[in-house]
Amino acid sequence: MEEKIKLTQYSKSAGCAAKLEPKILQEVVGKLPKFQDENLLVGVETSDDGAVYKISEDLAMIQTLDFFPPMADDPYVFGQIAAANALSDIYAMGGDPRLALNIVAYPNCLGSEVLGEILAGGADKVKEAGAVLAGGHSINDEEPKYGMSVTGFVHPDRIWKNAGAQPGDLLILTKALGAGILNTAVKADLASPEEKKAVQESMTYLNKTAMEVFRQFPIHCCTDVTGFSLAGHGLEIAKASQVSLEIFTDKLPLLPGALDYASMGLVPEGTYRNKAYQKEETFLEPEISEAMEDLLFDPQTSGGLLAAVAFEDGEKLLEALKEGGLVTPAAVIGRVEERKEHFIYFRRKK
Repeated sequence: MEEKIKLTQYSKSAGCAAKLEPKILQEVVGKLPKFQDENLLVGVETSDDGAVYKISEDLAMIQTLDFFPPMADDPYVFGQIAAANALSDIYAMGGDPRLALNIVAYPNCLGSEVLGEILAGGADKVKEAGAVLAGGHSINDEEPKYGMSVTGFVHPDRIWKNAGAQPGDLLILTKALGAGILNTAVKADLASPEEKKAVQESMTYLNKTAMEVFRQFPIHCCTDVTGFSLAGHGLEIAKASQVSLEIFTDKLPLLPGALDYASMGLVPEGTYRNKAYQKEETFLEPEISEAMEDLLFDPQTSGGLLAAVAFEDGEKLLEALKEGGLVTPAAVIGRVEERKEHFIYFRRKK
């Protein structure tokens, strides 16, 4: 390339912040015909991360798809992030990714070299995951977009779903929050090199290690925290499990600078869409600052796993994550309670 391309200049939204409004999705998907098949183990009913289809008594297939516009200027890094984000849906359901197909929308004016770097980044992440990349589909578009359809496998009796959280469980999150806000700061050229590095390392980091450690414990339910925010994906767990969650903001791991940029108003549009749809079903203590509130509804890209585990296993699981080599910050961020008036209660301190 003769000139250094800044991919984010070609995108209106960054990463998972480009997701459609949750209310619109619910209205549209709710009107679609309901498909019945005895081998369909997980469909759309509980807003899980992927669909699961039973192949045999000891094998089920997980199918997922994810793509979005750039949140990083470097094409190779963008490719890595998009692939890590798509692969995460398989990990969030306790599965092993096996096959991936590229999904590409690309402006011809950017040339083949930039596209090659995007696809190389994705391919390297698929290889790291131990899966196979076997083609894909592309179209010409004014705004670049990239992602993958990923197929994984899991034992039918060991699927992690949104449903299954039990009162008394602890909630564990395996990556820091604030990716949407930091990506906004990066796009505005306000983030420091250290902050930019931190958010990109978090987004490119596979949830593979966390999943492999989780498998050593009886996980009651699991999801990954992406575009619908911690609040939104927490609501999916609470609704599917018919429980309430209590989450403590002082326990949340945060990316460096995220709270400061939120205080400055550097908040992606997706945050406000999430709030508009999710806030009425949550309770926030008055002591929680507006900046912290924005982080709770901040759309994450390639975020961490959020799991519910029995109380007695919580600290042991955290220690196992450290011993297993997890490089992202993991923490117990809350607990599961009997169903109350609101699905989620955000409190400042435990």
